[in-house]
Amino acid sequence: MALLEVRNLTKEFRRGSLFRREPPLRALDDVSFSIDGGEIFGLVGESGSGKTTAARCILRLIEPTSGEVRFDGENVLAAGRAEMRALRRRMQIVFQDPWSSLNPRMRIGEIVEEPLSIHGIGTRAARRERVDELLALVGLDPGWRHRYPDELSGGQRQRVGIARAIALGPSFLIADEPVSALDLSVQAQVLNLLLDLRERLGLTCLFIAHDLRLVRQVCNRVAVLYRGRLVELARTDDLFTAPRHPYTQALIGAMPSTDPDVRAVRAVFNPEEMNPGATLVEVAPGHWAAT
Repeated sequence: MALLEVRNLTKEFRRGSLFRREPPLRALDDVSFSIDGGEIFGLVGESGSGKTTAARCILRLIEPTSGEVRFDGENVLAAGRAEMRALRRRMQIVFQDPWSSLNPRMRIGEIVEEPLSIHGIGTRAARRERVDELLALVGLDPGWRHRYPDELSGGQRQRVGIARAIALGPSFLIADEPVSALDLSVQAQVLNLLLDLRERLGLTCLFIAHDLRLVRQVCNRVAVLYRGRLVELARTDDLFTAPRHPYTQALIGAMPSTDPDVRAVRAVFNPEEMNPGATLVEVAPGHWAAT
């Protein structure tokens, strides 16, 4: 059963100035997909394709221009202040950049405790105990609660961001390029932590990435965005073994081969040949493409 349903989501950004107006930039164009409970759903595309915009619209960190978002049957975009506050306890995000997403003037304990304080959960002593539990859960020494973010490495900062995201016990987690800003040596550690927490806490995840190797490793289904439009959606194995849209074929063809003796065959994608008005059609069971 779908936990999250996104229907015809569109987001336009105004451009120009007071004296010169330009056509709005359509960052998302009529995007629709659903995520089942317990699923890890991948959203991929090159930089500027609209992945992060979609995530922020789903959580209403920015307001979409039009469309519908339903979480566990509730209309997110129609929710009032009180309803949205309650929804945000169940929907959280891990941001891409562990350097800019943490307040450098706050101690680690304060950062992780902040959502608990905002929602008035527990006494001060109970919140501090919860912070220690969360830090231990993400593999950090609870004694580090007194440190500042600039005393930690990138991987450790991202663990703090994860601890903050799960503090309220959400059922849905958006991981927005959670390891792309980290060194290769720590990417696997943070990714394995996310997968472990997802299993232990029963999370449903929207996993946003441009590294298709990670997506293939962790996701159940994958949706492909190109210039704000959804061009393909399929189960992970089907998408990687039989991509139908030329853009998806080009993305997969650009993946580095793990076998040095195998020469990759790269697909050439010409945007001029793409039909911008094409809609998704089911080309195989559970496999949709805008061809």
